[in-house]
Amino acid sequence: MTYPKRLIEVDLPIKKISEHARREKSIRHGHISTLHIWWARRPLAACRAVICAALWPDPGDPNCPERFKTEATRIMKAFRDKRGGRQWNWSDGIEIRQALLDFIADFANWDNSTVKDYLETSRALTQIAHESLGGEPGTRPLVVDPFAGGGSIPLEALRVGADAFASDLNPVAVLLNKVVLEYIPKYGQRLADEVRKWGEWIKKEAEKELSEFYPKDPDGATPIAYLWARTIRCEGPGCGAEVPLMRSLWLAKKGSRSVVLQIIPDPKNKRVDFKIIERAQAKDVAEGTVRRGSATCPVCGYTTHVSSVRQQLKARRGGAHDARLFAVVTTRPGQQGRFYRLPTERDLEAVKMAAEELEKRKREHKGSLNLVPDEPVNHLPHSVNRLPMYGMHTWGDIFTARQALILITLAKLTQEASRQFRKQSDDDLPITIQTCLAFIIDKIADKLSSLCRWKVSAEYMAGNTFSRQALAMVFDFCEANVFGQVTGDIESEVEWVYKMLSHGVDSVSTIGHVECSSATSNPLPDKAAYALITDPPYYDMISYADLSDFFYVWLRRTLILYHPSILQAKVTKKADEIIVEPTVVESVGKKDESFYLSKMEIAMKEGLRVLCDGGIGVLVFAHKSTSGWESQLQSMLNAGWKITGSWPIDTEMVGKVAGIGQARLASSIHLVCRPRENPDGTLSANNVGDWRDVLAKLPKRIHEWMPRLAKEGIVGADAIFACLGPALEIFSRYSKVEKASGEVVTLKEYLEHVWAAVAKEALNMIFEGADTSGFEEDARLTAMWLWTLSTGMTNGNGNVGAGFKPPHTEDIDDEDAEEGKNTGKTKLSGYVLEYDAARKIAQGLGAHLERLQTLVE
Repeated sequence: MTYPKRLIEVDLPIKKISEHARREKSIRHGHISTLHIWWARRPLAACRAVICAALWPDPGDPNCPERFKTEATRIMKAFRDKRGGRQWNWSDGIEIRQALLDFIADFANWDNSTVKDYLETSRALTQIAHESLGGEPGTRPLVVDPFAGGGSIPLEALRVGADAFASDLNPVAVLLNKVVLEYIPKYGQRLADEVRKWGEWIKKEAEKELSEFYPKDPDGATPIAYLWARTIRCEGPGCGAEVPLMRSLWLAKKGSRSVVLQIIPDPKNKRVDFKIIERAQAKDVAEGTVRRGSATCPVCGYTTHVSSVRQQLKARRGGAHDARLFAVVTTRPGQQGRFYRLPTERDLEAVKMAAEELEKRKREHKGSLNLVPDEPVNHLPHSVNRLPMYGMHTWGDIFTARQALILITLAKLTQEASRQFRKQSDDDLPITIQTCLAFIIDKIADKLSSLCRWKVSAEYMAGNTFSRQALAMVFDFCEANVFGQVTGDIESEVEWVYKMLSHGVDSVSTIGHVECSSATSNPLPDKAAYALITDPPYYDMISYADLSDFFYVWLRRTLILYHPSILQAKVTKKADEIIVEPTVVESVGKKDESFYLSKMEIAMKEGLRVLCDGGIGVLVFAHKSTSGWESQLQSMLNAGWKITGSWPIDTEMVGKVAGIGQARLASSIHLVCRPRENPDGTLSANNVGDWRDVLAKLPKRIHEWMPRLAKEGIVGADAIFACLGPALEIFSRYSKVEKASGEVVTLKEYLEHVWAAVAKEALNMIFEGADTSGFEEDARLTAMWLWTLSTGMTNGNGNVGAGFKPPHTEDIDDEDAEEGKNTGKTKLSGYVLEYDAARKIAQGLGAHLERLQTLVE
């Protein structure tokens, strides 16, 4: 059969969509991201635009149903007549296409996502598109996302009038999707109001039970943060002094305001004391005691090596339980700003009392689960979790006694709130409320662990446990006061969730469907979906299961009675997670490239199985290693997909690109794909392409595509990776490509030619009208490098595009200083790019890195 192209296979206003996606990163109130943390969640703006363009046919296509063109004209004319402006030629299919694309660009705006006109118009277009393409009248097209994660894609499918099926292997993601896709559409504002009501009740009850452990100062000041340092014993000869592990002695360094700690050695008592100094000069501030994980004793000057620091902390399960309280941050009634003081006996007594109360509750506890999570932290050393290196082998080790006491009390109170509300309700709303309240506890836990920092340049707690997509060691940490009436306390977290639940409750009226299942075994029947739109794991970028265990262990303590099937396992499943993990995983072995490829291929085949005739797929990928791309693309080709379009949408802010170890592009590449079918609709398995024809078409396709990308502000490495889609359109239409000799061309070999074509086209764009073939090898490489770097720095949107990143960043410096990891990056200047990508770019230019080592350096 011949199907009309969808809009996304023809055009997409990527520049405007990118602007809205970037802006959305700074929006908080009401955004889905404020309900619960999930990593690498796609911007709603990009999802909304892509789904509309994937579901709606192109009116300029000769095969577009007349019914859609007629109805789309009527719908768009009514929408535009209300707004005035440009006059459209509604008899021209190309004009109708442009009107739809303009609508999509405007609808991507966060401000328009809840506007009635936009919602009704998008839903009407989705419905008429569905029926025009053969859907049963009165039914809606089903959008399937088997890697649902944070829920952005299925949420936007519901918003624009489709049905949504979301599944994920991870229980935390499944519960998040249940709230967003099932509970909010079903209960609306009533859910938000009840969550706020019971959240406030929990706060008041918790304060009654626990306020004595956060005593106010005699002058009425309220402690909002307690600053702690883990400690070791100096191993210097004859010393043995207690050494507080502190990165810096600054407490506040904001504008003209400066507050610092002065260390006062006390050799007699083998310890140090502190003094707080206001209005200090930088030259008067001493260094911290820890650098690259090694600790220098302020008493004798001896430096204890990082390995010994780790051994000492390991023997004390990370050292959070006996850390040294060195400062208290307060607010005063009627006065602006933050105030700093040394801890008093009253503060220390409150900490002691909290520890005693925790032990008492542990003794009295009779439940099946331990009060404080004793589930194991993954003991294998890997890039995202270094806690076991310091003796934190269970999730409970991450919390101080007072933090653990707060969290177990909140868990108990949420269950009590649900029991009380159940007496008033005979439907499933109590389960729904309990789930949302459990998320509030998760949000508090994220800000109430010994992995949180005090940010001296802003005078507040810097982010939370997951300020990065990793669990790194923090030597000096910040403990927030959950009753302190500042961001991060119970009241504010309740309000964040309330605003999210309330935002646009009328913008999604259709209830989605959520399942806990692997993408390799989709529970849907054959040919059930009209679109497969998904954002699979990016190769080796994020270990979702290992990270989400932090939340999972608390969700079990609040929700296991309400979601027993989802929360039955002790920790989240690791074996079936489709990622590359350098360490051995129990029952699976090493999750290498072949593991990722084989599992992703199965998942992609399942996607084909559930797709109906004429259906379409969109897959989002943003990893910038060549190995990651090759594995993802190979899995799609092996499964029977062909690429029909590719759109880079700029979705990342500078800080995000910089903060994750150079793993992500500034743009997410949206690969549009269709089943590789024979005319009768069966999958093609013997459609053989001629290698010479493929190679002849490749430069022309790249030549057509790259200027378009440059016009849209997509440049550098983002542009290079964005060309993979159009290049694959040529290659993937065949079940295999053969040379004249009969040898089958591998994807890896083809991609070498793609890199060459892209590099040559880029060089021709840099020196438009000039003959670059005569350039010397070093000149070709230099020109390409500078183009990639300079355009990445100034691509018109303020992003460091190009996938580049300065080596000197706060994240790297903190991690190195705290964990003794010597990466050598402090010796570098300039910007860095993955070696294999650089090699392939250079190779395409006829330049050889090994012969140009001085230039490259």
